[in-house]
Amino acid sequence: MIKHISHIGIAVKNLEEGIAFYQKLGLTLEAIEEVPSQMVKVAFFPVGDTRIELLAPTSDESPIAKFIEKKGEGIQHLAFAVEDLPEALKLSQEEGIRLIDKEPRPGAHGAEIAFLHPKSTGGVLIELCKEKH
Repeated sequence: MIKHISHIGIAVKNLEEGIAFYQKLGLTLEAIEEVPSQMVKVAFFPVGDTRIELLAPTSDESPIAKFIEKKGEGIQHLAFAVEDLPEALKLSQEEGIRLIDKEPRPGAHGAEIAFLHPKSTGGVLIELCKEKH
């Protein structure tokens, strides 16, 4: 079901400061994209087959703003690439894993995404994604 780690989502208050830090580590900024449906602006840094995604809220109502308010900046989710997202959701549910999203929805980088609830994943917000490329 899982092909590889697609990305690690890191919540930041200030996207420009986050970008500057990861560039100091020697990573190259691939792109910046706004995802209006999630009320976030995302910066992508490729690291092999995986990406670091910095997520900055564009609204105080965004899930990322609420995450930062509760837990502070830091790792917000772990995303796994899957071949067939509807099938992965079906299998997860059959295994007793609680779903946040019962159907795929649009995500950054043209991907289809769905989240598994952290209450059934050991406290980790897990995203399953069908990557566009």
